[in-house]
Amino acid sequence: MAYQAAYRSLADSGQLAQRIQILREDLKSCEICPRRCRVNRLEGELGSCRVGRRAVVSSASPHYGEEDPLRGWRGSGTIFFAGCNLHCRYCQNASISQRAAGDPVEPRELAEIMMSLQDRGCHNINLVSPTHVAAQILEAVHQAAADGLTIPLVYNSGGYDKLSTLKLLDGVVDIYMPDMKYADEEIARKFSAVEDYPRINQQAVVEMHRQVGDLQLSPEGIAQRGLLVRHLLLPEGAAGTEQILKFIAEEVSRDTYLNLMDQYRPAYRADLFPVLRKRISRAEFSAAVEKAREFGLHRLDGLIRRG
Repeated sequence: MAYQAAYRSLADSGQLAQRIQILREDLKSCEICPRRCRVNRLEGELGSCRVGRRAVVSSASPHYGEEDPLRGWRGSGTIFFAGCNLHCRYCQNASISQRAAGDPVEPRELAEIMMSLQDRGCHNINLVSPTHVAAQILEAVHQAAADGLTIPLVYNSGGYDKLSTLKLLDGVVDIYMPDMKYADEEIARKFSAVEDYPRINQQAVVEMHRQVGDLQLSPEGIAQRGLLVRHLLLPEGAAGTEQILKFIAEEVSRDTYLNLMDQYRPAYRADLFPVLRKRISRAEFSAAVEKAREFGLHRLDGLIRRG
C-alpha cells in the first residue's frame, strides 16, 4: 500500500478546518508559542517574532544540504519562513530570522509554493522556522491538500514549541525535526533570549515522538514519518551536549535519528560572548559522537549507515 501523508485524512474528514479555526483564534491574542506575546496579529500587531497576519516567506526551493533521508536525490522542498520565536545571538540566518526579510503571502500563495515544490519532484515539504506561523501553515496545507498535495510535511523548528499547539498538529505533521539547543536555562536565556527553554523543549520533543514515533524510511531510504532531532554543538560544551544526549536516549528513544551538527561558526552578535567567538574543534565533535554511542544512540546522520 502506498504511503499517504498524515494530513490527507484530516483534510478529508473536516478536522483540519476545525483546527485552523482554533489556531486563528489564538492569533487574536497570540499564544501560538511559549512566549505568549498576546498581541493581535490579525490586526497587524507584532510580537517577538515580528510577523503579523500573513506568513512571510524568505525563499523556497529544493534543498540538497539537509539530512540524508530528507534530501534523497531530488531534494527537500524547503520553505524558509521569516521571523522566529528565538533570538539566537549566533544565528547564521539573522537577516531572515531576526529582521523578517521576505514576502508576505496569503494561504493560497503558500499552498501554490507547496504544490510547485511537489511538482519539481521534491521528497517532502520542509517548513523551516514554522512555530510562529503554524496557523497560516495549516490554512495553506488545507488548500494544498485539496489541490493534490501528497508528500510528507516536515516541521523544522527551533524546538521552542508550545504543547497545546503541537497537539493541534497531531495527524498533520509527518516528520518533526526540532532542535535541542540547550540543557541549561541560564545559557538559553543568555544566547537565545528565551525563558525555560530546556523544560519546554524536552516536553515538546517527547510530544513530537508520541505523535510520530521513530523515523521511518522508505525502501529507498527516504523519510516518510517520525522524529529527527538536531543538536548544534557550541564551543566548550556550552550547549550541554552530554545532558541532551542522555535525555534523548533515556526519555525519548535510543532509536532516535540524530544529527549532531559541527558547523557552528561565529555569526550575527556572537562576538559579544567570548565563548561564542571560536569554532568547534575536531576533538569536541569526536567526543560528542562517542558520548552519543555510549548512551546507545546509533542513528547518527552522515556518520554511520542508516538503521
